[in-house]
Amino acid sequence: MTGESKRRTQQERRAETEQRVLDAATALIARNGSRSVSLAEVGRLAGYSRGIVHHHFGSREQLLAAVVRHAQRFDLPAVEGGGLARITALVSTYLVNLRDRAPASQAFLLLWAESMASDPVLGPLFAERDAWFRERLTDDIRAGIEDGTVRSDVDPPSVAISLAGLLRGIGMQLLSAADDPLLDRVTEQAVDLVHRSLAAPGGP
Repeated sequence: MTGESKRRTQQERRAETEQRVLDAATALIARNGSRSVSLAEVGRLAGYSRGIVHHHFGSREQLLAAVVRHAQRFDLPAVEGGGLARITALVSTYLVNLRDRAPASQAFLLLWAESMASDPVLGPLFAERDAWFRERLTDDIRAGIEDGTVRSDVDPPSVAISLAGLLRGIGMQLLSAADDPLLDRVTEQAVDLVHRSLAAPGGP
């Protein structure tokens, strides 16, 4: 085995270990919230020792931060069209992920709810992540205004806050029913609502 192959194998092992730990922590949070998370319990569920979890993530706080980043990440499909098409695709993908990325989506929403109570760990973490999410929405709204697909009279930062609130609110409402067939209908209605609210006159 060459040195390059050995290094690649070590990287793969590390990635697998970290993913198993993240999956275990996510499952615990989705069931019981962040209070159920300790390095020892996560290690036990993942099939490792507490020391392995500490080696890869350092502390409980760093592990929670990794769970939040992992749970918030999702890939948008390729979108043809302008800013409005990107916004509606994001809305649709976000809501569909409530089911397709369970239990990560449930864990994220539970952690977000806990952060609202000024949790000393989660509060600053979600302030950063929420700012990133609102900035992304704001950029797409501005792009839509520039390309003529979004109404020119909307205020991008204000609309971004409204959209983030809509998505998080729907998520919390459906938290215990992510597998419910109602999710498809809710997603369809939310996309239609956003499209009709933002579409420029005479647009698609």
